[in-house]
Amino acid sequence: MAEKTKMTQTPMLKKKEIRHSWYILDATGKTLGRFAAEVAKILRGKHKPSFTPYEDCGDGVIVLNADKIKVTGNKEAAKIYRRYTGYMGGMRETTYRTMLARKPEYIIEHAVSGMMSKSRLGHQQVRRLRVFNGTEHQMEAQNPIVANI
Repeated sequence: MAEKTKMTQTPMLKKKEIRHSWYILDATGKTLGRFAAEVAKILRGKHKPSFTPYEDCGDGVIVLNADKIKVTGNKEAAKIYRRYTGYMGGMRETTYRTMLARKPEYIIEHAVSGMMSKSRLGHQQVRRLRVFNGTEHQMEAQNPIVANI
């Protein structure tokens, strides 16, 4: 009779076993889409070997220098952010250049939230994203780890 080999399974962590850490990422000179994909991966927890799809096992991300993010091609002139006020004729459009001047944090938040899951879990994970315009932040209490991407 052949011996049965015991298969090892990936550990599925319970909610009480999950520990969230925080990472600092610098957006200086990074391409918007590629940078947002890496941030979304960390928020989701896919960088961990103990990734569990149905649990919030992701980490928090602090993004610095949001105003120094880059886009490729003609996107700087052509990219448009749209929002709707709820009234007739209430479609408002803002160009990338204007948004970069007014609210550079929104550019990264919008790109990352577009890459996250559209569910309760995804909304809960994207709440752990903090974006700052300069190099200063108020998140020292979380003991963040400086990461290189």
